[in-house]
Amino acid sequence: MSPARPSYKNKTAATLLGLLTGWCGAHRIYLRGTRDKWAWLHMAAVFATVLLMGQLGKRVDIFYPLLPVIVSAIGGFIEALVIGLMADDKFDARYNAGSARRNDSHWPLALILVATMMVGATTLIAAISRLFDLLYTGGAYG
Repeated sequence: MSPARPSYKNKTAATLLGLLTGWCGAHRIYLRGTRDKWAWLHMAAVFATVLLMGQLGKRVDIFYPLLPVIVSAIGGFIEALVIGLMADDKFDARYNAGSARRNDSHWPLALILVATMMVGATTLIAAISRLFDLLYTGGAYG
Protein backbone atom coordinates (compact mmCIF):
# COMPACT_ATOMS: atom_id res chain seq x y z
CA MET A 1 0.00 0.00 0.00
CA SER A 2 1.44 3.36 -1.00
CA PRO A 3 1.42 6.32 1.38
CA ALA A 4 -1.39 8.81 0.90
CA ARG A 5 -0.53 11.81 -1.21
CA PRO A 6 -1.15 15.25 0.31
CA SER A 7 -4.28 16.89 -1.01
CA TYR A 8 -4.04 19.64 -3.59
CA LYS A 9 -4.78 23.18 -2.37
CA ASN A 10 -6.18 25.61 -4.91
CA LYS A 11 -4.93 29.17 -4.50
CA THR A 12 -8.08 30.71 -5.98
CA ALA A 13 -10.31 28.70 -3.64
CA ALA A 14 -8.15 29.66 -0.64
CA THR A 15 -8.40 33.34 -1.59
CA LEU A 16 -12.18 33.08 -2.01
CA LEU A 17 -12.47 31.38 1.38
CA GLY A 18 -10.39 34.17 2.90
CA LEU A 19 -12.79 36.71 1.42
CA LEU A 20 -16.00 34.95 2.44
CA THR A 21 -15.08 33.16 5.68
CA GLY A 22 -11.87 34.87 6.75
CA TRP A 23 -13.67 36.30 9.79
CA CYS A 24 -13.75 32.83 11.36
CA GLY A 25 -10.50 31.45 9.91
CA ALA A 26 -11.98 28.74 7.68
CA HIS A 27 -9.38 29.43 5.00
CA ARG A 28 -6.67 28.39 7.47
CA ILE A 29 -8.38 25.06 8.02
CA TYR A 30 -8.58 24.60 4.24
CA LEU A 31 -4.87 25.32 3.84
CA ARG A 32 -3.40 23.75 6.97
CA GLY A 33 -5.98 21.12 7.89
CA THR A 34 -8.07 20.54 10.97
CA ARG A 35 -5.03 20.26 13.20
CA ASP A 36 -4.27 23.98 12.94
CA LYS A 37 -4.53 25.01 16.58
CA TRP A 38 -4.33 28.74 15.78
CA ALA A 39 -7.40 28.55 13.54
CA TRP A 40 -9.45 26.83 16.24
CA LEU A 41 -8.16 29.26 18.88
CA HIS A 42 -9.10 32.16 16.63
CA MET A 43 -12.63 30.82 16.09
CA ALA A 44 -13.12 30.21 19.80
CA ALA A 45 -11.81 33.66 20.71
CA VAL A 46 -14.05 35.45 18.21
CA PHE A 47 -17.19 33.61 19.27
CA ALA A 48 -16.41 33.93 22.99
CA THR A 49 -15.72 37.65 22.63
CA VAL A 50 -18.97 38.21 20.73
CA LEU A 51 -20.93 36.34 23.42
CA LEU A 52 -19.16 38.19 26.22
CA MET A 53 -19.71 41.57 24.59
CA GLY A 54 -23.37 40.70 24.05
CA GLN A 55 -23.83 39.77 27.71
CA LEU A 56 -21.92 42.71 29.17
CA GLY A 57 -23.64 45.38 27.20
CA LYS A 58 -27.34 44.70 26.89
CA ARG A 59 -28.08 48.35 26.21
CA VAL A 60 -25.12 49.18 23.96
CA ASP A 61 -25.19 49.67 20.22
CA ILE A 62 -25.11 46.44 18.16
CA PHE A 63 -21.80 47.64 16.69
CA TYR A 64 -19.85 46.84 19.86
CA PRO A 65 -20.69 43.11 20.05
CA LEU A 66 -19.99 42.84 16.31
CA LEU A 67 -16.66 44.67 16.54
CA PRO A 68 -14.59 41.49 17.15
CA VAL A 69 -16.12 39.91 14.04
CA ILE A 70 -15.47 43.08 12.01
CA VAL A 71 -11.83 43.23 13.11
CA SER A 72 -11.45 39.51 12.39
CA ALA A 73 -13.03 39.99 8.95
CA ILE A 74 -10.57 42.75 8.13
CA GLY A 75 -7.75 40.39 9.11
CA GLY A 76 -9.31 37.74 6.86
CA PHE A 77 -9.38 40.20 3.96
CA ILE A 78 -5.70 40.95 4.50
CA GLU A 79 -4.88 37.23 4.59
CA ALA A 80 -6.90 36.70 1.41
CA LEU A 81 -4.84 39.39 -0.29
CA VAL A 82 -1.59 37.87 0.96
CA ILE A 83 -2.61 34.41 -0.27
CA GLY A 84 -3.89 35.68 -3.61
CA LEU A 85 -0.88 37.87 -4.35
CA MET A 86 1.61 35.15 -3.43
CA ALA A 87 3.48 33.76 -6.43
CA ASP A 88 2.11 30.41 -7.64
CA ASP A 89 5.47 28.71 -7.15
CA LYS A 90 5.77 29.95 -3.58
CA PHE A 91 2.17 28.93 -2.80
CA ASP A 92 2.77 25.45 -4.23
CA ALA A 93 6.03 25.09 -2.29
CA ARG A 94 4.24 25.99 0.94
CA TYR A 95 0.89 24.20 0.58
CA ASN A 96 1.29 21.67 -2.25
CA ALA A 97 4.75 20.29 -1.55
CA GLY A 98 3.81 16.63 -1.97
CA SER A 99 1.13 17.09 -4.62
CA ALA A 100 1.74 16.48 -8.31
CA ARG A 101 -0.64 19.29 -9.35
CA ARG A 102 0.42 22.92 -9.52
CA ASN A 103 -1.52 26.19 -9.43
CA ASP A 104 -1.87 28.34 -12.53
CA SER A 105 -3.80 31.46 -11.52
CA HIS A 106 -5.91 33.32 -14.06
CA TRP A 107 -8.63 35.97 -14.21
CA PRO A 108 -10.96 34.54 -11.56
CA LEU A 109 -8.23 35.10 -8.96
CA ALA A 110 -7.77 38.70 -10.14
CA LEU A 111 -11.51 39.33 -9.83
CA ILE A 112 -11.55 37.85 -6.33
CA LEU A 113 -8.63 40.09 -5.35
CA VAL A 114 -10.43 43.18 -6.68
CA ALA A 115 -13.58 42.17 -4.76
CA THR A 116 -11.50 41.60 -1.63
CA MET A 117 -10.00 45.08 -1.89
CA MET A 118 -13.42 46.61 -2.50
CA VAL A 119 -15.19 44.80 0.36
CA GLY A 120 -12.22 45.12 2.72
CA ALA A 121 -11.74 48.85 2.17
CA THR A 122 -15.48 49.49 2.51
CA THR A 123 -15.64 47.46 5.72
CA LEU A 124 -12.62 49.24 7.18
CA ILE A 125 -13.91 52.72 6.34
CA ALA A 126 -17.42 51.92 7.60
CA ALA A 127 -16.06 50.46 10.85
CA ILE A 128 -13.84 53.46 11.49
CA SER A 129 -16.70 55.86 10.69
CA ARG A 130 -19.17 54.08 12.96
CA LEU A 131 -16.67 53.77 15.78
CA PHE A 132 -15.86 57.49 15.66
CA ASP A 133 -19.58 58.29 15.47
CA LEU A 134 -20.28 56.24 18.58
CA LEU A 135 -17.25 57.43 20.53
CA TYR A 136 -17.40 61.14 19.77
CA THR A 137 -21.09 61.89 19.19
CA GLY A 138 -22.77 59.06 21.07
CA GLY A 139 -24.29 57.69 17.88
CA ALA A 140 -25.94 60.92 16.79
CA TYR A 141 -25.55 60.06 13.11
CA GLY A 142 -26.93 56.56 13.12
